[in-house]
Amino acid sequence: MGASPASWNDRPVDIEEARVATSPDALALLGSLPPYRARDALAQGAALRSAGASAELAAAVLTQSRLRARAHVKFGDFADGMAFTTEGLEQATRLEVAALHAERFRSAGIDRVADLTAGIGADAMAMAAIGLAVMAFEIDHATALIADHNLRHWERAVVVHADSIPTVRDVDVDGVFADPGRRRASARRHRPEDYLPPLDAVLALRDAYPALGVKVGPGIPHSAPPADSETEWVSVDGDVVEAGIWCGPLARREGRAALVVSQGRAHGIADDGAVASVGPLGPYLYEPDGAVIRAGLVAEVADRLGGALVDPTIAYVTAPSAIPTPFASGYRVVDDLPFGVKRLKAYLRERGVGRVTIKKRGTAVTPEELRRQLSLRGDAEATVILTRVAGHQRAIVVKPLDEVADATR
Repeated sequence: MGASPASWNDRPVDIEEARVATSPDALALLGSLPPYRARDALAQGAALRSAGASAELAAAVLTQSRLRARAHVKFGDFADGMAFTTEGLEQATRLEVAALHAERFRSAGIDRVADLTAGIGADAMAMAAIGLAVMAFEIDHATALIADHNLRHWERAVVVHADSIPTVRDVDVDGVFADPGRRRASARRHRPEDYLPPLDAVLALRDAYPALGVKVGPGIPHSAPPADSETEWVSVDGDVVEAGIWCGPLARREGRAALVVSQGRAHGIADDGAVASVGPLGPYLYEPDGAVIRAGLVAEVADRLGGALVDPTIAYVTAPSAIPTPFASGYRVVDDLPFGVKRLKAYLRERGVGRVTIKKRGTAVTPEELRRQLSLRGDAEATVILTRVAGHQRAIVVKPLDEVADATR
């Protein structure tokens, strides 16, 4: 019996399945399908088999259709020409971030790069697309076949099915990039020593290749990267997606940095030694971007805003004025209440608030449970931030600055 779509979803793709998925027959059928919708998958599978496709071919086509639909979030229209594995797509770098990785190498004068852990080839694609020569290593044979398909358009890109760590010292490249595995089936590997390959094994290549870049999980401890490297945390449209360790000529500075990518534009901020003070809640409140928080650069944002922390342990910044910044979401403070369910419920009901956005930091309150307890009715909307101010639990009613701006136009 052939593999069902469900079985493809639940286990790694094997070599034969990868060959089927990238075969001319599969690609032709895939191109003939309408945009993927889960509710249509069974009917589409039946139609493909009725038209003569084997069960294996139909399963491969439907799996790739499903993964392509998901991949549009990371790759946009490029996804329509790519092949995927479930695990490979999960770990693959977003196209816009991969382009930033590639530009690091080009700006450093690097022409030939070894990608030690190519996966489905996302970073190698970005490098090849700007003219770099890429040797893309992939230890899993099936995934290597998928990467080879994705890199087929670039003559200077070659996929090597091999364990890169013992092999790369014998190849002629100018720089090295790695994205060690941090997922295996349903498990996540949070500790650098549990990466595949381990982070220390990758960093040990610096003696041979000073131009070394490593994509790591955003939860990496600040103490893990080498002291003379740059570690940059990256967010895309509010989601923290990765951190990168950049060594030698790839580092723009030493220490910690954050890159905030929003609506296709990238904004960087770095550790400049700022020390944040703590002050009373003022007329404006700012919530730093997650990459800024992970990088430990809240003090740098507070300094730019002319503001202070509302509490020494909380990453909210209060400021005297509204200053647009890509590094934090801003709010105008409407009211500030001691937190209590009854008090907040009465406040919101008096104002006819039926819909409330609840944000929290430094409190054990569950927004879903609180929303149920409030039992709100009305047509108005409100945003409430639950946090500590000078050690005390507060409910701060705010209005996002973009809404304030819209109301004054």
